[in-house]
Amino acid sequence: MQTAQTTFGTTFADRNAARSDIAKRAFDMVAASLILLVAAPVLAAIWLTIRLTSQGPVLFVQERLGRGGARFGAFKFRTMVVDAEARLDALLAADPQAAEEYRVYKKLRRDPRVTTVGSVLRRLSLDELPQLLNVVRGEMSLVGPRCYLPGEIPDMGGQEEIVLKVKPGITGFWQVSGRNRTTFAERVEMDVYYIRNWSVAFDLYILYETVWAVLTARDAY
Repeated sequence: MQTAQTTFGTTFADRNAARSDIAKRAFDMVAASLILLVAAPVLAAIWLTIRLTSQGPVLFVQERLGRGGARFGAFKFRTMVVDAEARLDALLAADPQAAEEYRVYKKLRRDPRVTTVGSVLRRLSLDELPQLLNVVRGEMSLVGPRCYLPGEIPDMGGQEEIVLKVKPGITGFWQVSGRNRTTFAERVEMDVYYIRNWSVAFDLYILYETVWAVLTARDAY
């Protein structure tokens, strides 16, 4: 009897999880498609501005970790110079303070690699609009944990198995709870909290807070 109850409970939970996945996917598809349609003029204007103000491709494609650890190319508008990775290595080697800041936050508050246009796009989070294409393709969700780099797994404190159970999101709990003021370790913990406490209401709250965070450029740099 105990085995039957356990099996029934597990099956019921699995069915609920499957329904939630379908509902979340449907919402992602509809919302992402509508946003892309409405934002088309903005996307075109950003595309043209980047093309006219700096050398290199308009879109930056970076390998990221998706659900189950699957790797995919995440789209962003390019906000840095084309040789940004090489410049980062040189910068961190020459500046111990910057190296420590990057170790803790995985970001630099005053990053010399960011272009003038790129700094505006980052402040308003417009650089992430192309990730709506990743949502449509099924690689990301509108709301989810941070989109982690493969090289960041060793820094995730053993929490990667939990974080990678779901699709990463364009926005998430950490983006509306401190954003760039949070350390890398704090972001991971917030992602774990989000996954363990997920609900439709939680997603809607995060989307609402994201709108205000973007409009006010809260905790952005």
